[in-house]
Amino acid sequence: MNREKVVVLTGAGVSAESGIKTFRDAGGLWEGHDVMEVASPEGWRKDKELVLDFYNQRRRQLKEVEPNDAHFALKDLELKYKVVVVTQNIDNLHERGGSSKVVHLHGELNKVRSTVDPSLIYEWNDDLNLGDKCEKGSQLRPHIVWFGEAVPMMDRALLEIASAQHVIIIGTSMQVYPAAGLVGYAPRNASIYYVDPRPSINAELSIRDNLEVFAENAGTGVRKVVEILLK
Repeated sequence: MNREKVVVLTGAGVSAESGIKTFRDAGGLWEGHDVMEVASPEGWRKDKELVLDFYNQRRRQLKEVEPNDAHFALKDLELKYKVVVVTQNIDNLHERGGSSKVVHLHGELNKVRSTVDPSLIYEWNDDLNLGDKCEKGSQLRPHIVWFGEAVPMMDRALLEIASAQHVIIIGTSMQVYPAAGLVGYAPRNASIYYVDPRPSINAELSIRDNLEVFAENAGTGVRKVVEILLK
């Protein structure tokens, strides 16, 4: 078996094809809310019920959508490669599509955590309400990295990409840091494939000689990249 390593960096575009709304496509609003109202520590302190309801809606929607061909194509890549998916998405579509190793930079919609002890993390598939508490008696909150919070999985992501022979970037503008800077840690000889209908070549990508761009949607573009690598 070829044990070369492929690190896949994914953004909202790969989930959009499954019917999940993206922040970018909604004009900077999520369900009519300013992002800081529902995705910041300040918003949480101001109106916990609003924040909980927002993520409850996201969790319900997730039950109604399915992985798309981009997710399934990445699963097929595991037939020949060691594949690590590093995603900015909070849904579980990569896991449901068959990917066995997924690093969630921005947290997971189907998990919640204690507000007094961040190490207390629980699987959670239904609504989260005021009064739902951890074993230490504190209110549970979504296990999401909000604006202004540290990204605890970033160090893990950096280690993964630093040892990659191939990098696939899917459905992300490559403009939001620190995630957009990850590709800069890939080895100089790593091959890089970028799939996005509106590809944006940032500073880290502009200096790469071994970059191939597929200006198309995730479903078709990822399948093409996977076929190249499997050959």
